[in-house]
Amino acid sequence: MENLKDKRLFLLDMDGTIYIDDLLFDHSLEFLSYIKSISGKYMFLTNNSSKSVADYIDKLTKMGIEVDQSNFMTSSQATAVYLQGLYTSEKIYVLGTQSLKAELKSSGLNVVDKYHEDIEVLLVGYDTELAYFKLEDACKLLTKEIAYYATNPDWVCPVSYGYVPDCGSFCQMLEIATGKNPIFIGKPEPTMVDLAVQSSGFSKEQTLMIGDRIYTDIASGKNAGVATCLVLSGETKREDVAKNEIKPDYIFADIGKLLSRMK
Repeated sequence: MENLKDKRLFLLDMDGTIYIDDLLFDHSLEFLSYIKSISGKYMFLTNNSSKSVADYIDKLTKMGIEVDQSNFMTSSQATAVYLQGLYTSEKIYVLGTQSLKAELKSSGLNVVDKYHEDIEVLLVGYDTELAYFKLEDACKLLTKEIAYYATNPDWVCPVSYGYVPDCGSFCQMLEIATGKNPIFIGKPEPTMVDLAVQSSGFSKEQTLMIGDRIYTDIASGKNAGVATCLVLSGETKREDVAKNEIKPDYIFADIGKLLSRMK
């Protein structure tokens, strides 16, 4: 097994890994400070497409975490890169937040949020501003042969009181109504990890993917060919690991226990 002390690029999930809602977990700041002390880099990889990078910079700065744009790779960013390679002027209906739409528009994509007969692409995100008319529009669009994507497959998003429905749950609603399934772009696909490594200046051998979900965080790291670390501070419990075919390289109760092993 690779030595944790050789790692320099740390790709971290956020919800359930370093915080829940606005509550920062113990030792998160200490862990990030340690990474800087060894001349490493931390980047946050999140499937939560409800917020833009600017939103996350604001949120984490208020928590006392030093970040700028280079510290993030979100499913919104990965989705923008992915769709830019396929569509230039086609209308893309986005079932998502205003932040997601703004991020995609800033990438030059032709984003719309009202139903038109000539829409060629449907994108579903984690929409914390969900209204019923958006689901109706999506169902209408899916009666046609249309390209259908989603930012991430997560069923739920962890919050302080438990969980709330995430993008994967929205897509299941649409599947029950229409029989259609999307192509998912965020974790567990390797895209976000690959883009993060490419922008960092570090190698995959120097990289560790850290998260609380096997089916997204750990699977994404495995698919991209980097070492993986599961923390049990979020969705996944220890008994879930034995039932899953995907096995993380490392398992720790939380980020503090990982830090203790690295020192």
